Amino acid sequence: MRSILEESMLETRSMPLENRPRLPRIPLSKRNRAVVRALNPMLVTYLEVSRDLSETDSILFGAALTVCHIIGAKTPVAGRATQKSSAIPAWRKRIEDRIAKGNNRPRVLRTVRMAFARTNFSFYQPDITQKLTERVDDLKQKIAALGKRIRRFSERSRRFNQNRLFQSDQKKLYKSLE
Repeated sequence: MRSILEESMLETRSMPLENRPRLPRIPLSKRNRAVVRALNPMLVTYLEVSRDLSETDSILFGAALTVCHIIGAKTPVAGRATQKSSAIPAWRKRIEDRIAKGNNRPRVLRTVRMAFARTNFSFYQPDITQKLTERVDDLKQKIAALGKRIRRFSERSRRFNQNRLFQSDQKKLYKSLE
């Protein structure tokens, strides 16, 4: 346990804050509490010799990383810290997949099969073509609505990030707008 702790502290000491991996929430169980209780006395010796706040921070982060390693919690690869704003939401991925699939959805295929199931109808009869064109128009409208939803989200997200950047660092905002 001590070797894992020292390795984690050495790893985090040289790592910039923004590149540190995001630590997962660990459940409060007897096993996890026992790991933390066993690690606490080891930290005392390191914390007594720490000279400044950044060193104390790296010691505590290394300890948290050690706990994650010991209990088997998954942590992202160091140096690739994920930002929530850059991640694509799951609902947006689902909508984009639905748009990409287009008319391959089971409901559409079933409608087309039902329309052509009877061999005595030809494709050029007005009522069949009318049903098919109505269904295609309906699907096109649904796809357009889903695309608009994604566009609205993207615009709102862009405005939100620009507002936040304006409040924190106006110079950076104006550079990004150029």
